[in-house]
Amino acid sequence: MPTITLPPKENALFKRILRCYEHKQYRNGLKFCKQILSNPKFSEHGETLAMKGLTLNCLGKKEEAYELVRRGLRNDLKSHVCWHVYGLLQRSDKKYDEAIKCYRNALKWDKDNLQILRDLSLLQIQMRDLEGYRETRYQLLQLRPAQRASWIGYAVAYHLLEDFEMAAKIVEEFRKTQQTSPDKVDYEYSELLLYQNQVLREAGLHKEALDHLNNYEKQICDKLAVEESRGELLLKLEKPQEASEVYRRLQERNPENWAYYQGLEKALKPGSLEARQKIYEASCIKFPKGLVPRRLPLNFLTGEKFRQSLDSYLRINFSKGCPPVFTTLKSLYNDKEKVLIEELVVGYETCLKSCRMFNDGKEEPPTTLLWVQYFLAQHFDFVGQPRLALEFINAAIDSTPTLIELFLIKAKIYKHAGNIKEAARWMDEAQALDTADRFINSKCAKYMLKAGLIKEAEEMCSKFTREGTSAVDNLNEMQCMWFQTECALAYKAMNKYGEALKKCHEIERHFVEITDDQFDFHTYCMRKMTLRSYVDLLKLEDVLRQHPFYYKAARTAIQIYLTLHDKPLTDDNKESQADTENLTDKELKKLRNKQRRAQKKAQLEEEKKNAEKEKQLKNQKKKKEDDDEEIGGPREELIPDKLAKPENPLDEAVKFLIPLKNLVRKKVETHLLAFEIYFRKEKYLLMLQSIKRAVNIEPSNPWLHQCLVRFFKGVSESTDLAEAVRTVLTHEISRLFGESSPQSFNKNYLSQHSNSIPHRLADTVGSDTVGSDTICTEVLEALRDGQLGEGQQKAAEAYRAACHKIYPYSLAFMPPGYQDNSTIISSNGDLSAGEHDDIVNEM
Repeated sequence: MPTITLPPKENALFKRILRCYEHKQYRNGLKFCKQILSNPKFSEHGETLAMKGLTLNCLGKKEEAYELVRRGLRNDLKSHVCWHVYGLLQRSDKKYDEAIKCYRNALKWDKDNLQILRDLSLLQIQMRDLEGYRETRYQLLQLRPAQRASWIGYAVAYHLLEDFEMAAKIVEEFRKTQQTSPDKVDYEYSELLLYQNQVLREAGLHKEALDHLNNYEKQICDKLAVEESRGELLLKLEKPQEASEVYRRLQERNPENWAYYQGLEKALKPGSLEARQKIYEASCIKFPKGLVPRRLPLNFLTGEKFRQSLDSYLRINFSKGCPPVFTTLKSLYNDKEKVLIEELVVGYETCLKSCRMFNDGKEEPPTTLLWVQYFLAQHFDFVGQPRLALEFINAAIDSTPTLIELFLIKAKIYKHAGNIKEAARWMDEAQALDTADRFINSKCAKYMLKAGLIKEAEEMCSKFTREGTSAVDNLNEMQCMWFQTECALAYKAMNKYGEALKKCHEIERHFVEITDDQFDFHTYCMRKMTLRSYVDLLKLEDVLRQHPFYYKAARTAIQIYLTLHDKPLTDDNKESQADTENLTDKELKKLRNKQRRAQKKAQLEEEKKNAEKEKQLKNQKKKKEDDDEEIGGPREELIPDKLAKPENPLDEAVKFLIPLKNLVRKKVETHLLAFEIYFRKEKYLLMLQSIKRAVNIEPSNPWLHQCLVRFFKGVSESTDLAEAVRTVLTHEISRLFGESSPQSFNKNYLSQHSNSIPHRLADTVGSDTVGSDTICTEVLEALRDGQLGEGQQKAAEAYRAACHKIYPYSLAFMPPGYQDNSTIISSNGDLSAGEHDDIVNEM
């Protein structure tokens, strides 16, 4: 259909439609569309139909919008407006590749359209099509050479392509066009100079970067960035004298910054430990209240010098009352030669209890003993002696029962000892001491979730969430991922897979939203010249899914989908029918009454929940109607029951796996999870890829061993492999295993790791965990379930009792009839891990 040219009156209306769209006056825009389309001559005008569709999309009417835009495009295939609008529609649905195709089609009919080129460049940088982005920015520079965004965008394109010298030249050419007085302070010009300096440094042009800093220092607002960059450059240019002066000036600004002391060390290049120590001694004299110059020497000092420095450091901190001192010193525990920390602090405690003094004759305030006991509690908890840790923390609580930090540590001790119920109780006690403290509130909620107390945790969080909405919805809206991660793990432990998957998908959506939010910054940063932050943002977004929150959510989701593939959920009616077959009439009647009561209670809770939800929906609906800027329709609701019964669980698992394979390659667990998925899919080449990567990371991993055996066995038993695939697999198996059969490989592996419980458990039942009491719990469960042989109940009870001696506070090993709200303390609570192996070997 040929393009219809609108007469002046309708053309003026069409321009008003465009203005209404730009100003988000969507309802007015629809009125003008109606005026044009109601005329029989222009009822099929392609561009008007497209703009009407785009406007409707902004009001949430997606299906109608697509129909109108496609109709308009069919009526006018040569209109850049129709193609541009179709691209905007695809972009709103996050179909960026399709949107790019539409923009390219639009440029065929109007190659110099600035708006289309800008929109195309946004999508290209969003999708990291850097070559295409550079070409588009070059076109924009040619069309608008007077606009600074044209120059900056072109420079950033080269920077991201790592052509640093070209990027620096473009920025310099642009800088020359800026009319600025040397004495005038201009923030945006300052940011441009700092960005230019960053590009020079990344290009390896250290001398040029230093000259650049010296020349333009007066015009740069961020003086701290100038000094830090200068110190770094002077070190690289091997000018130690000047570098040392810079780092001394930086120390005066902030004597507690570790990096400045390390920079000073690199500049002075001390030739011996004595010379190195003198650097810090001089700093201690200069900054008598500074803690960092006293802490850093502890990393490299040894022997008597270490003891003296540690003694001085600890006394100062205990006298001042510094709660984080243990956290600061925790890294020293990796060095076995520095274990005299315990000896020193236990000595302090003895002296302070007897005469309120260290051995220097100076009387200490009563709080000094408190902080010494606080430290010792953390120390003994860290080294795996919970009984002693509890003795010290209880003594501290008896002396000062109002100090919140003490209850936090007591909760942590119980958590590490394996009694999360008791830990949650003490964390709740801490929270009760200060209900206005958001940190304690969050900690308490986290512990409750670990203990499986989900409703209690939600109520705890509701103290700090928005009124008028449920705590869970508000936390999701605020992207509170620690809460959702712990919720997912709690639901998974309770076998509520649908609820757990809902939390995992919510976290996945948060990461999608964070990625999409980049769109706001592509134009903003060019306009405001915050270029250093912009480049850092792009680099962060590229590795965003490395974040622990995503990793935990993805791992949890994959594990659940694997479980759902192996044992798909059936209808509740069938399950309950199977459970009641073996019950007597009396037991059945009792069960029915219990079910009715539970059903009635659940119904009342559901009605209450629905009433609250209806109220919230009304408020949200009103808000949406009032908000003319609302774009796009509502998101698909995450329904737990539906999530727990996916059509293809393995395909859903792969969606979570792909980012891990790309960004978390260094974790062996990533590749083992990949193997588990591909093993069930019978994708042998992908299985091979996964185990080869895992072998390169941690060849002796217990979980990896049982994956290798299953792979070996699967290949040898498979009959439908293509010849080429079988040839590759046979070659790789002979290279990896060097064994004639899976059985001999397994036997050899077991003989090499005969003294390792995790490896022996993996060999027997296929364990994928690595951790002291966790492994013991798995062994106990395997004994009880008969996985280690029939009739193991007596052995299970003996094993439980033996484990209880080693882990007296762990809930998993408590004797039958133990109540969660009580604490059983064993006098033999501090056995070595080696004793556990002896117990197992005797069984």
